[in-house]
Amino acid sequence: MGKFLKAGRIVVMLQGRYAGKKAVVVKAFDDGSKVRSFGHCLVAGIDRAPLKVTRKMSKKKITKRTKVKPFVKYANYNHIMPTRYQVPNELTPATMVTDQQMDTPDGRKEARKFAKSLFQEKFQAPPPDKAGRPSKDVLYLRKKLRF
Repeated sequence: MGKFLKAGRIVVMLQGRYAGKKAVVVKAFDDGSKVRSFGHCLVAGIDRAPLKVTRKMSKKKITKRTKVKPFVKYANYNHIMPTRYQVPNELTPATMVTDQQMDTPDGRKEARKFAKSLFQEKFQAPPPDKAGRPSKDVLYLRKKLRF
């Protein structure tokens, strides 16, 4: 079977604190690692999605409503569900978080800050797809999962 959980795939978290939240696979560990002997991946996701914005809102209100709260964590393959969406290369998932950052609390905080700035920037101006319209993958990641 081919490996489909590669960097850039959008997944839905199924278990734990972030159940029902969307995330992007940053790095996949199919055979596990020394610390985690099971198949897992490093994900960067969205804990709190941005709210809807209309044209008549003030700039202050727009900036407040477009804030994103990210998370970064290792997730077991059994606890995530892959979607058909994959983020465009402009988001560069490989540079969002590194293994060295995940070793320390300060590193995780730094990774969350970088992920937050990257997500907010791409959500406000989604990269275009081949037809020139905003990428459906980024728009899917931006929306809160309704269930």
